[in-house]
Amino acid sequence: KSRYCRGVPDSKIRIYDVGNKKAPVDLFPFVGHLVCDEKQQISSEALEACRVCVNKYLTKLVGRDGYHIRVRAHPFHVLRANKMLSCAGADRLSSGMRHSYGKPIGVAARVDIGQVLLSVRAKDASEPHVIEAIRRGKFKFAGRQKILKSLKWGFTKYPREEYAALRKAGV
Repeated sequence: KSRYCRGVPDSKIRIYDVGNKKAPVDLFPFVGHLVCDEKQQISSEALEACRVCVNKYLTKLVGRDGYHIRVRAHPFHVLRANKMLSCAGADRLSSGMRHSYGKPIGVAARVDIGQVLLSVRAKDASEPHVIEAIRRGKFKFAGRQKILKSLKWGFTKYPREEYAALRKAGV
């Protein structure tokens, strides 16, 4: 927002964390990521559609408390459009490309190659369900995305072996 870009419409995605958010770290060791493979803009509507799709599928197969989804792309970039008239006699009313600075129509997340769009943590037993849920959510975005399995334990920064060793040591 700025003095030039007033009245920006609200983002469609409001909830970024879904599922069993309060689950302890030990409960969900497996993590699947949806990683962007192109430099692009993803609308807030697409992010919300993906979140809803993944959430519905996992709720059905794993249960409401069997996972934790985190949407990791945030839409801050304002999209504008120069509205054009398409009715009869529009050529007399419209100004064409004069004063063509558009009105805000929505917001989008600007993502890079290798940026994580969505992460899901769950139990090791529900790994195939998580992968399938992310695959279904992938269709809500344009461009290329990859599904990656994380080598880390849950949403922590520690690799699985190191985490298990630290847990045994009582750290």
